[in-house]
Amino acid sequence: MKRIIECVPNFSEGRDVTIIKQITDEIDKVSGVKLLDVDPGQATNRTVVTFAGDPDSVVEAAFMAVKKASEIIDMSKHKGAHPRFGATDVCPLIPISGITMEETVEYARRLAARIGQELNIPVYCYEYAAFKPDRKNLANVRSGEYEGLKEKLSNPEWKPDFGPAEFNARSGVTAVSARDFLVAFNVNLNTTSTRRANSIAFDVRETGRVKTENGKPDGKPILDKQGNPVYIPGKLKSVKAIGWYIEEYGIAQISINLTNINVTPVHVAFDEVCKSATKRGIRATGSELVGLIPLKSMLDAGRFFLKKQQRSTGVSDQELIRIAVKSLGLDDLYKFKPEEKIIEYVIADKAEKKLVDLTCIGFTNETASESPAPGGGSVSALVGSLGISLGIMVANLSSHKRGWDERWEEFSDWADKGRVYLDKLIYLVDEDTRAYNRIFEAFSLPKNSVEEKAARSKVIQDATRYAIEVPFQVMKTTIDAMPVIKAMAEYGNPNSASDAGVGSLCALAAIKGAYLNVKINSSSLKDKEYVNKVIEEGVRIVKQAEKLQEETIAIVEKNIKV
Repeated sequence: MKRIIECVPNFSEGRDVTIIKQITDEIDKVSGVKLLDVDPGQATNRTVVTFAGDPDSVVEAAFMAVKKASEIIDMSKHKGAHPRFGATDVCPLIPISGITMEETVEYARRLAARIGQELNIPVYCYEYAAFKPDRKNLANVRSGEYEGLKEKLSNPEWKPDFGPAEFNARSGVTAVSARDFLVAFNVNLNTTSTRRANSIAFDVRETGRVKTENGKPDGKPILDKQGNPVYIPGKLKSVKAIGWYIEEYGIAQISINLTNINVTPVHVAFDEVCKSATKRGIRATGSELVGLIPLKSMLDAGRFFLKKQQRSTGVSDQELIRIAVKSLGLDDLYKFKPEEKIIEYVIADKAEKKLVDLTCIGFTNETASESPAPGGGSVSALVGSLGISLGIMVANLSSHKRGWDERWEEFSDWADKGRVYLDKLIYLVDEDTRAYNRIFEAFSLPKNSVEEKAARSKVIQDATRYAIEVPFQVMKTTIDAMPVIKAMAEYGNPNSASDAGVGSLCALAAIKGAYLNVKINSSSLKDKEYVNKVIEEGVRIVKQAEKLQEETIAIVEKNIKV
């Protein structure tokens, strides 16, 4: 999975568009990131910027934006309605896909260190990136705001995590964090009553509702010893919610902020709202997403609703998204466009031409052309993907075979397992061609001096090694996939036994084909110890594949009655 993080820096300027553009231009200059949103506020005099990309590029873009903000924003002259203490007030990093929170914390701290060291701006780390418990909460870190910074920085207890413990009148202080992705999500109701919508919101939100003496909304609130209202907690953690009426649509909505979608995902929030609404004689007719959402959230939602139907979840991403959209009613108010609402799709490089996006005719014609790529490595990966696809197909057919209803989950698990291998093999189709191109580009490097020759030689060897590793990954992935195919031949729908057999033949062809690529590329690598290890492992995989293929065909032949 591609590693993607999001960055949402808040800059203390929301009125001067020329200043804002200078900052966002710095982000646009960095390859590997995409600017997703720029949201200036007049009253707050603050701009929230959102961009995403691979971690290293995002950190670079964030640093350049912070640097530019420190040069063109003067905090000594700043006034605004929102709490603030720096030109770049906060700069959170958010894991989107292919990266853990722990890894994101490391990137956040690396960014914080660079801001402190290179820009001489005091930096505090908060939320998951915090070094101290009392700095986890942004409100504590920002207490006193800009006007209280001089006194705060003189207090040893508030020594910055990075940068000088000195008052920087122009730039103030920057707070850097790693935090969870926040989803703004509204559920549509078939009522115009804000009061009833609020009742549903109180049912589901974490804080719940105020406890009263008579147990009714109009009763006298029960207070604690400090005089604060006592609350009855709601059903869902990490959820903020309120009911409101939207005149534009003529309906009431539950406006929800999911502050940690790992704790409460979108589909769980929607399902709980549906249950609460039904109890009150109200129906949730659909929902809308405000802003963007990670792909994983949509895929998880699709799987959740398929499981409720006792259907296999081992289907394509496109089908999972379609199920999620229909089940959540995301097209209730207007057409939901995945390419505009799912982060990974928004930031995808649409200019990149991929082999896997070609038609069958397009792929075969491209292979048959004078170009040396795609070649045997890409074709081996493709054949392997077709092999496991047949195994997945048998699993999905078996999951809803008449009379096998109680076995749907068994086959769904097999299909899910197969999808992991399929996704990797599809990726390797293009990656093998990229590996070849790396070698081609390496040979075009200059070799005029001794230093250039040495550098060129190293790049060629690195590229050659990678050109071995890619087809070797095809072998390893396909051999891992073959037990799924064999299991479907043995336990799946008997009417599809021949499909599993064809899948095993494709898998064996993929492994043997990839092995030929491993061997031919190995002949150019100087690291013979590595080569011997790979060749030895390759021989083992080929023998194992031959055995699995023979066993699978034997099962198929037994099931086919002529």
